[in-house]
Amino acid sequence: MAQRVTYPSRVRIREVGPRDGIQSEKARVSTEDKIRFLDALSATGLRYIEAVSFVSPRAVPQMADAREVWAGMSRNPQVFYSALVPNARGAEVAVEVGADGMQVFISATDGYNVRNLRKTVQDSFEDVAAVARIGADAGIPVEGTISCAFGDPYEGDVEPRRVCDVAVRMADLGIDAISFGDTTGMGTPRRVEELIDVLRGRLPELEINMHFHDTRGTGLANALKALELGIDYFDSSVGGMGGSPYVANASGNVVTEDLVHMLADMEIDTGIDLDLLLETARIAAGFVDGELPSKLLRAGPRWRRPG
Repeated sequence: MAQRVTYPSRVRIREVGPRDGIQSEKARVSTEDKIRFLDALSATGLRYIEAVSFVSPRAVPQMADAREVWAGMSRNPQVFYSALVPNARGAEVAVEVGADGMQVFISATDGYNVRNLRKTVQDSFEDVAAVARIGADAGIPVEGTISCAFGDPYEGDVEPRRVCDVAVRMADLGIDAISFGDTTGMGTPRRVEELIDVLRGRLPELEINMHFHDTRGTGLANALKALELGIDYFDSSVGGMGGSPYVANASGNVVTEDLVHMLADMEIDTGIDLDLLLETARIAAGFVDGELPSKLLRAGPRWRRPG
């Protein structure tokens, strides 16, 4: 008889569509649509939302109105709203507007980091340290994000120990929660297990978040493998929006509604109302360029007859 796997009883989902999703959209998304989208997400039962990124508008034009979006959204007191920041300037803005949390990002590789941040990984650690310091001084928690944790479009496969070396340096700066991004969609269940094993061996107290993309159709399979290994914290994007301008043919994040649907059938609690989530995905479908990759948006939940 096969051994029964014990999954977490509850999973924490951080919705990244308003930032990771929208910043990759080709069509210009208005400030009003961004606010409407955020307010709808805030009513779904989601407890963690990455709302904006405070970055250079030249680098990410879709985030040029981040301050206006932050000021215009209706903040639900039950939701933890965070902002992605690349450096001290972004962190200072996040503190100024009253962000609940910040994520500072770096790549596991120079290949991607130089194209994304115009710096080597070594040089970017100066920015990571500055953000960690500003967050600590302001009493705002800072999480780390490591891009290309499963592969780099310019360098190929990335060894887990190399990713872990970057995570150790982040942890040494006082960052005790780190998201591992499958930016290129090169992750597979085997590679997820290899990375988590290395991380737990060297950083047993680290809070691990998994940020999967579905570029090659392995997003939910990777999430399932992470669940089997006890991971209970994931990023995802309503409708499957997202991608990277520095990765050719990169698709979006794991679809939030598809992930929630799978977890619901596994009797794993997320606290999220799937019907409201689908309504929010339809809002996103109204302002994106092209069709969203969400499976559930087309087929509906498995317990509901077609039509």
